[in-house]
Amino acid sequence: MERVRLARVLAERGVASRREAEGFIAEGRVKVDGETASGVVLVDPDTARILVDGKPLPPPPPIRWFLYYKPRGVLVSRRDPEGRSDMDELLGSLGVRVEPVGRLDFDTEGALLLTNDGETAARLLHPSRRVPKRYLVKCYRTPSDTDLQAVRTGVFLEDGRTAPTRCRLVRNTSTGNAWIEVTVTEGRNRLVRRMFSQLGHPVSKLRRESFATISVRGLDRGQVRPLTGDEVRRLKEIASGVPARQAGHKRPEGHARPRRKA
Repeated sequence: MERVRLARVLAERGVASRREAEGFIAEGRVKVDGETASGVVLVDPDTARILVDGKPLPPPPPIRWFLYYKPRGVLVSRRDPEGRSDMDELLGSLGVRVEPVGRLDFDTEGALLLTNDGETAARLLHPSRRVPKRYLVKCYRTPSDTDLQAVRTGVFLEDGRTAPTRCRLVRNTSTGNAWIEVTVTEGRNRLVRRMFSQLGHPVSKLRRESFATISVRGLDRGQVRPLTGDEVRRLKEIASGVPARQAGHKRPEGHARPRRKA
């Protein structure tokens, strides 16, 4: 087993979130092989004797994956000091400690994966994987063909030009606004909202329809469901570098799966 960060081991064993685990280490509450841990510590979880507040770690929990249809107005956090709606009650009701895969803005709704498989989650979030995230956008006024083409090829923002996207007009509203479907492969903060605002079409509603091909279709706002075995296998393939459009498709024996270059 390769050596990994101690905080990650504590999080994967359900002791705390990774950030909380780092706090435990800083407070001197964690010992490894009889020595108080401090700073960044790498351990072999199969051989290291790890104690938190004098108690050994629980055994590794089974790997679980869930899909949550996050409503608008819910903070992706266990607790919010400002008292806004958060995910503490939901996360505490699933029977195993899981963490969100990435984030979804407070005022955005839609697909949010939850898991205790930290390694696969980290790979899905790595920029090299270019994991697709499909959104349905309601924006002010109907963008011109030129604006839509700009979204497809790249919009210049303060932190650089955006990567190419897939983008199409879904329909116009009776008030002259528009619903647009956009698929991005970046994880920049508030990316979709910033792209459309830059082009003069502020976003009034935003829903993430799918993350890494896992869709909220069939779920109501606030609902959560476990992923199927096929969905988990598809995620693992994407995390390993298989392009999302090919993940989950069986190939003849002897045909290697193409992988993206890191």
